[in-house]
Amino acid sequence: MKKFNISVWLVIIALFTGLQTYSQESNNVIGKPDLKLTSDVMTPEVLWSFGRAGDIQLSPDKSTLLFGISYYSIKQDKGNRDLYSINLKSDDMQRLTETPFGEYSAQWRPDGNKIGFLSAESGSMQLWEMDPDGSNKIQISKVDGGITGFKYSPDQTKVLFTKEVKVNPNIHDKYPDLDKTTGRVLTDMMYRHWDEWVDTYSHIFVADYNGNQLSHPIDIMEGEPYESPMKPFGGMEQISWTPDSKTIAYTCRKLTGVKYSESTNSDIYFYSLADKKTLNKTKGMMGYDTNPVFSPDGRFVALESMERDGYESDKNRLFVMDLRTGEKTDYSADFDQNAHGLTWTDDSKHIYFTSEWHGSIEIYRLNLKKSKIEEITKGVHNYGTIIPNGKNLIATRTSMSKPLEIYSVSVKSGKAKPVSHVNESLLNQLTMGKVEARWVTTTDNKKMLTWVIYPPHFDPNKKYPALLYCQGGPQSMVSQFWSYRWNFQMMAANGYIIVAPNRRGLPGFGTQWNEQISGDYGGQNMKDYFSAIDSLKKEPFIDENRLGAVGASYGGFSIYWLAGHHEGRFKAFIAHDGIFNLEQQYVETDELWFANWDLGDPFWEKNNKTAQRSYANSPHKFVDKWDTPIMVIHSAKDFRILDSQGFAAFDAAIIKGVPAKMLWFPNENHWILHPQNGILWQREFFNWLDKWLK
Repeated sequence: MKKFNISVWLVIIALFTGLQTYSQESNNVIGKPDLKLTSDVMTPEVLWSFGRAGDIQLSPDKSTLLFGISYYSIKQDKGNRDLYSINLKSDDMQRLTETPFGEYSAQWRPDGNKIGFLSAESGSMQLWEMDPDGSNKIQISKVDGGITGFKYSPDQTKVLFTKEVKVNPNIHDKYPDLDKTTGRVLTDMMYRHWDEWVDTYSHIFVADYNGNQLSHPIDIMEGEPYESPMKPFGGMEQISWTPDSKTIAYTCRKLTGVKYSESTNSDIYFYSLADKKTLNKTKGMMGYDTNPVFSPDGRFVALESMERDGYESDKNRLFVMDLRTGEKTDYSADFDQNAHGLTWTDDSKHIYFTSEWHGSIEIYRLNLKKSKIEEITKGVHNYGTIIPNGKNLIATRTSMSKPLEIYSVSVKSGKAKPVSHVNESLLNQLTMGKVEARWVTTTDNKKMLTWVIYPPHFDPNKKYPALLYCQGGPQSMVSQFWSYRWNFQMMAANGYIIVAPNRRGLPGFGTQWNEQISGDYGGQNMKDYFSAIDSLKKEPFIDENRLGAVGASYGGFSIYWLAGHHEGRFKAFIAHDGIFNLEQQYVETDELWFANWDLGDPFWEKNNKTAQRSYANSPHKFVDKWDTPIMVIHSAKDFRILDSQGFAAFDAAIIKGVPAKMLWFPNENHWILHPQNGILWQREFFNWLDKWLK
C-alpha cells in the first residue's frame, strides 16, 4: 500500500474512531497508562497501551520539537491525542495539552510565537492557537462543517485550509419532499472510495489571517468535482506555499467517474493569489505527481513523480523543477529505488529523503550541484519524517521490536541517539524476540531476504510452530515496521516463529524484482513463499508438522491461493481482507487502475493472454483442493476489497466441509482501528492458530 501522511490520517482516524469525542458519561482524559506488567511478553492489551507518537515539527529557531502522542482506552473503546514538546538543548519534555477533545496537525506559526493545531473542542474540527508553553489557547477559525488541515503562509498574512465541500446535488436536493429516504441513484463509478461514500470533495481554501482569526475565505477549487489532498491517503504534504506567499501548489487528479477510477495521473497545480488563475505545472507527466516542496530560496520545487499512468506502485522518482526556466530534472534516473518525504536544507543545496532498501527504510541525501545521491544511514530500522537541523537530522524511527520514537541523526556518521522516550517504561518491562535476516535461495536461483522472528526466551532445543507471513500491497516491502495489528513481536510472544519473506513484487530490491508480480498473480511470488517456508522448516527448532500461514489484503489473496496449492505443508490458515474471486474483484473494486495494471485488464478480454493467466489463477478456482482449516476476517466498510469476498471464501470452506471460522466487523475498513475490535482480532487470531498448531 502506498505511503500516506500521518498528520492527516490521524485526523481521519479521529473522526472515524471518535478519538476527539468528549464523553458526557466520563470526564476522564485518556493519557499515558501507568502499567506494571505481570509478564515480560507481549499481550494484545499491552500492544494497545503503547503511546503512538508522530507528526514532528521543529520550531523556527531550531530549539524545540513539537509532536503528538495518542493513547487508547480499551474500556472506553477510543483514544485521545495530546501535544508535547522537547527542548533539544536540555532534553526536557513538556506536555502542552490535556483535554478530552484531542489535538491534531500541530505546527509552529512562522514567527515561532504560537502553535496552531486542530481541535474539536467547539464541536467540529477548527484551528486553534496557543503559546509555545501550552497557555493562552484560543479558537482561530469558525468554519461551517469544520476543517481537515491547514498551513500558514510564510509571511503569516494568510492561512490555507482544507474542508469537505458538496459539489454535486444529492437525492434530497432532487426530491426535497423525501427528506427521510436513504436511496442513492448512481450514474458513474467512484461513488465510493476505500471506506466512504463519495458525497463531498476535499477543497482548498485561503483566508486572511490577522493573528486572532480567519476572514474572507476563498475556495480556490470552487465548483470543481475534484479533491485535494487526494483520497484516501493524501495529506497536507500534497499542498505547499511558495516562500514569497504568492502561490499555492497543490496535488490533484482532475478526473471523474470511470476515468478517475482507471487513472493515477495526478498533477501539480499552481494557484496564483494575485490573479486567481490556476496552472498545471506537470502536464504531460502521466503518473502520480505529488508532494511539491519549494526550496527556501524560491527557485526550485521538488516533487515525487511516477512515470506511468495506471501503475500505483511505479518507481517514485525525485524530480526538481527550475521555476525560472521550467526545466524538470529526474535526479533519481540512475537510482533504482524510490524516493519519499523530500525535505530541503536551509541553503537550498541538498534534499533529504527516505528510501526502501533490503528490508529497511534509510535516509539519503541528494547533492543538487553534483547530481549525486548518498546514503546517510544503515541499519535494521525504518526511518520516517526527516527535519534538517544543522549537522544533525531530527527523524522518526521504528523497528519490528520498537514502536515509533524520535531520534537525532548525525549527517556525517549516520549514527542516531534517541530524543524521545515515549514507550521506554513499557519496553523496559518486555522481552522482545530476536529478529534475524536470512537470505533464502528461490526456485529461480535468486537470493531473497526473509526475516525470521523468534519467540522471547527462545530455546534452540525446543520445537516451535511457525507462521509464514504473507505481505499485502502487493508491492509493499516487509520492512522494519511496527504494526498494531500485524505485529511480529505479538505473534512471537504467543510461541510462534515468524517467517516473513520479501517475495517477488516488493520494493527495495530493484525495479525488476518489484515489477515481476504484475500479471503474474499465483506465479513466481507464490513459489517464493514456498522457498521461504521450505528452507526454514528444515531448522531443528521448527516443527514442520505445525506450520501455519497468515496474511491480509494481497496477503489474504495469497492465503486463499495457498489453500489450494500447498500440498499439505500447512495445518492452518488465516486470511484478512483477501481477494477470493479475481473476476468478482474486478467489477467490485473502487480503483480500477490497480486491477487493470496488475491483472492485465478485464476478465472478458479473451484474447489478452496476461489477463486470462491472471484470472485462471483466481483462488476460487481451486477450492476443490481445500482441505485445511481456514479463518476468514473481513469488514463491512472495506470498499477496496468488499466483504463479499470474505463471505464467499468462508461459505466455500463450509460447503466443502473444511473447518472454518469467520470474524466480521460492521464498523471497520481495510484495517482494524477500534481498541476493542483490535483486541478481539488478536484473541480470535491466536485462538484459531493455537487450536490447530499447538
